[in-house]
Amino acid sequence: MRVINNIITPLNNVAAVAAASEKTGYNGLFSAEINNDPFLPIALAAEHTSSIELMTSIAVAFARNPMTLANTAHDLNEYSGGRFVLGIGSQIKPHITRRLSMPWSRPAARMREFILAMRAIWDCWHNDSPLRFEGEFYQHTLMTPMFTPAQRSAGPPKVKLAAVGPKMTAVAAEVADGMIAHGFTTATYMREVTLPTLERALAASGKNRRDFDVCCPFMAVSGLNEEAFNTNKQAVKMQLAFYASTPAYKPVLEKHGWGEVQERAHSLSKQGDWVAMADLITDEILAEFAVVCENPAQLSAALKSRFGDMVDSWQLTFDSGDPDFQQQLIRDLNAG
Repeated sequence: MRVINNIITPLNNVAAVAAASEKTGYNGLFSAEINNDPFLPIALAAEHTSSIELMTSIAVAFARNPMTLANTAHDLNEYSGGRFVLGIGSQIKPHITRRLSMPWSRPAARMREFILAMRAIWDCWHNDSPLRFEGEFYQHTLMTPMFTPAQRSAGPPKVKLAAVGPKMTAVAAEVADGMIAHGFTTATYMREVTLPTLERALAASGKNRRDFDVCCPFMAVSGLNEEAFNTNKQAVKMQLAFYASTPAYKPVLEKHGWGEVQERAHSLSKQGDWVAMADLITDEILAEFAVVCENPAQLSAALKSRFGDMVDSWQLTFDSGDPDFQQQLIRDLNAG
């Protein structure tokens, strides 16, 4: 299992975190579009590392258009020497329309076309093909030498698509190089819903599962002492409650018979009662969504046991605060 560390940290910390992560043995680094730009940390990480993979997980595709995102991804891939992976996602309608003031319609169909448009742009730049992409949502039919990147040695970047439901999962299988499963998932949902959908779509597209990377930021609850364990546990419960309040993620809860939790969490989120939302996450729910290990020495074995046969990469969100422990955790996860 490949282990990808996060660089979700202030920009003035990114260089140090990136360099230390590469030295520690992480296989990759990921940034996220939460309350900061997702691409600036990647540029800094590229400057201060030499071999580690760099990925956005995720950048919001519908906040941009295929040309602007193709350009940014191309530049970062060139600058990093071919180490950049463009991880994108759709976000949900309220954020696209109300926070970002961008259009929203048929997200799976729009995303499919978005990725195909980027690939057409990269094909134009790297293979001197005419740019003639005319779709339902996006049209790109003009490219002149002045706007063609001068540096084109690294090739087009790989694309990974974030997916929760079956429609977006099928799009990922068809047009992306990998899939980023949502952290708000369970082993049962992955095994019985996500992976069968993915495998059917890969087969329909003539692709092999061995050539398709599945990664996920599975949550872990652990700590080197009781205080650290309890602090981490409460933080994970709050994060799970936040995800649970989103209607789009209700099917995951319904799979386990907890659909009413989503409705209650959504209601409390409208009231801004984040503490009460976290209380909705019982120990039973927590254990289903997160790997809970009071003994941190058992964490790697527990992660492998639950998810090792389903995913290729784990986006690490657990930090013990002890560099030696983190290094051993990564070695254990990478072994076998």
